[in-house]
Amino acid sequence: MARKKRGNTAYGYTYYVTFEINRWLMELKNPIIKALFMQIIAEAHKKYAFNLWNFCIMDNHIHFLITPEKGVSLSLIIKWIKMVFAIRWNRLHRVKGHLWGDRFHARVIKNREDFLRVFQYINENPVKAGLVTHAKEWVFGGLYHYIHKIVRIVTPFSDFLAQVFTADFG
Repeated sequence: MARKKRGNTAYGYTYYVTFEINRWLMELKNPIIKALFMQIIAEAHKKYAFNLWNFCIMDNHIHFLITPEKGVSLSLIIKWIKMVFAIRWNRLHRVKGHLWGDRFHARVIKNREDFLRVFQYINENPVKAGLVTHAKEWVFGGLYHYIHKIVRIVTPFSDFLAQVFTADFG
């Protein structure tokens, strides 16, 4: 049976994206594994043009607030990140098979308020899970990277502000 085609995942849109580990297993619990995932995001930046406004790596799922740049599809970016991570994770654990559950879930960000709401929702995930007291403490999330001026993964803060205050979300 053919897969149902995705909606528009092209340049010009900002998306809230989530994807999960197969059967919601806690395969991302180890901080070294989370660091590996962040390394792969940094590598993806070298291969594809996109802005990652926020992210959060939890123990069994991932959140992104992302905008592909001109000529790059969201599907291609996420597929590459998931594929490369799965290959390295399988090699590291000396296993074969699927790591990820379903395909990723994505929805278009509608306006500034939606952007800011999703940004904050992503920040609060580790707090709600009891992993940290304050979102700014979560090393595996975008807020920590903004506060500490780590721009290997997230888009620089000045670009973030431009996105929030000047973008046309349609």
